[in-house]
Amino acid sequence: MTLRFIFAIFLIFSATVSYAADPIITNSTSNSTVTTKGETETTVKSPPPSAISPSMNNSNSDLCTVGVSGAVQTQILGISGGATVRDMNCERLKLAKTIYDMGMKVAAVSVMCQDERIFNAMEMAGTPCPFLGKIGEEAQKEWDKNPNLKPISEEDKSTNDKVKGAAMGIGSVLLLLLLL
Repeated sequence: MTLRFIFAIFLIFSATVSYAADPIITNSTSNSTVTTKGETETTVKSPPPSAISPSMNNSNSDLCTVGVSGAVQTQILGISGGATVRDMNCERLKLAKTIYDMGMKVAAVSVMCQDERIFNAMEMAGTPCPFLGKIGEEAQKEWDKNPNLKPISEEDKSTNDKVKGAAMGIGSVLLLLLLL
């Protein structure tokens, strides 16, 4: 039985070797026609339009300005802008301090007296503001002769500016509404 078994194994191995040596040749010809019909729809989702107001830097303490900015956006048009506004009281304080530090006390008081509140406080204290180099009672006599030279309040000055600003703001809004 062993001889048959060995002979069978010999036939299996010799058959596979003979098959591996024969090349396989395949001839094939094909014609194909492909027709494709399709429809494509693309939807683009984009972020809404936005007007972004500019940032105004207020971190420098040596500048007497305040930053103001704003933006308006409609479906069609967006507008943004910004500006700086001078702080006159801050400027007055810095000027007076600088002049005082240089040893010019009367000139520093004169700078501060340009503010109506300080002018009135000096009169109430019995020490009127200097008038063209005159101090004390002489200055008071000159102020009494020339009341039109006394400082006026910032509120009176700014009333006209507020009215102009409000008119410009209303005009801008109306212009935007007309564009819609």
